[in-house]
Amino acid sequence: MHTVHPQLLADLTRRFGMPRVLHWEVEIGPAEMEMVRASRRGWRSHDVTFFIIGPHALVALIRKPSFPPGVWRAPSGGVNPGEDFVAGTTREAAEETGLDITLERYLVRIHVTFRTPAGSQEPWVSHLFLARTEGTRLLPRDHGEIAGARWSTLEELTGPIRRRLLATGRGLFRYRALLHDAAYAALRGGPYPAPAE
Repeated sequence: MHTVHPQLLADLTRRFGMPRVLHWEVEIGPAEMEMVRASRRGWRSHDVTFFIIGPHALVALIRKPSFPPGVWRAPSGGVNPGEDFVAGTTREAAEETGLDITLERYLVRIHVTFRTPAGSQEPWVSHLFLARTEGTRLLPRDHGEIAGARWSTLEELTGPIRRRLLATGRGLFRYRALLHDAAYAALRGGPYPAPAE
């Protein structure tokens, strides 16, 4: 099972700073658990979520074809086995947004256990990074996975977009809202969220 190796984590913290480390348990539905298990593809147990800040202090967001109307989130992806971490993150960002990015800061690392009401569980790790871009044109390259991309303010992301994510009633969208909150706390200061919030 592919995780980010401890030596690589040490290198990332030397290059991009020590992240805030959080441990969460998040309840999700059975169909969502199948999505988590499918995304593992036998090797993956992590995602890297990018808070890409562009000109005018706007953040890049994406939506997938399966998302309900009004649902947007920060782009994310996985680093493949044997792939350089920075190369993997810049590849994923380009696929999902069309932007060339520069990683700037390791914001938060979240160790989460996804649980279903019936007691099924899966561990996962999300690595949240601040990235910068000079680009302004959002042109996702992976049209099968990404239905659209747009710019947003951080306040919109943690306000109306957060409310829309929570209104879906889905655990994985709730988790994404919590990731956005954690990144916002790292960027602006303030309390870090907990899954019970």
